[in-house]
Amino acid sequence: MFEDQLALAERGWRVVVPQLRGFDGGTGEPAAVSIDDYAADAIDLLDALHVEEAVIGGVSMGGYIAFAMFRHAPQYFHGLLLADTRSEADTPEGIEGRRRMRQLVREKGPGGVADEMIPKLLGSTTRASNPAVVERVRSLVLSSSTDAIAGAINALMTRPDSTPLLPSIRCPALVIVGEEDTVTPGTAAEAMHRAIAGSELATISAAGHLSNLERPAAFNAALARFLDRRL
Repeated sequence: MFEDQLALAERGWRVVVPQLRGFDGGTGEPAAVSIDDYAADAIDLLDALHVEEAVIGGVSMGGYIAFAMFRHAPQYFHGLLLADTRSEADTPEGIEGRRRMRQLVREKGPGGVADEMIPKLLGSTTRASNPAVVERVRSLVLSSSTDAIAGAINALMTRPDSTPLLPSIRCPALVIVGEEDTVTPGTAAEAMHRAIAGSELATISAAGHLSNLERPAAFNAALARFLDRRL
C-alpha cells in the first residue's frame, strides 16, 4: 500500500513500512484482536531496528494505530502523520456496519469485501479515470486472508475514542485528507487539525479515502514539505 511513499528515501529519509499481521500473505501470527495488537507489533519493529524516534503515522486504520502507539509509547514520536482517518471511535451505527462487513467476509471472502468497499474507499475521480488504481486496490484486498480482514474489522469496531488525546500531542503533526473522501471526510480532518496545536492540514484534490494510492505524487509532495520544514 505504501510502495509509492518509499520514494521519500530519495530525499534522505529512512522509510520503514510495517506489514500488519495477516496481510499480504501474513507472518504466521494470529489475527489481531485489537488496535493495540497492531501498535505493539509496530513498536516491537522499531525496537528491533533500534529506532528511538520517528515520524509515525498512517492512512485510515493506520491513523488509529498511530493513536494507539502514541497512547502507549509517546517517546517514539518525532512527528505524526494522520491521513484519511479520524479520532473518534465508531458510532453504534458504525459498529453495526462493521458487524455486517465481518459477516460478509466470512460468507464471501475477500472478494466480497472488495466489491463492497472499493466504491467507498476510492474517490469518484479515481474510479472514473484510473482503472489501474482500482485494480491495484482490489488486488491488495484479495491478497489478504479472511482471518486477517475479520481481525482488522474487530480491531476497528472496538478501538477507543482518541479525541481526548489530541490536545496532548505536542510533536509536529500533519493531517492529510482526500478532497473526495466520504469515509473520513474533510470535517473530521479539520477537527483533528484544530485540536492538535501547531498541526498542519493538507487536502489532496481528486482523491478519496486512499489518497496516498490515488494521488501519490501530491501526497508525497505534501508529506515532503512537512518533513523538510518541520523536522
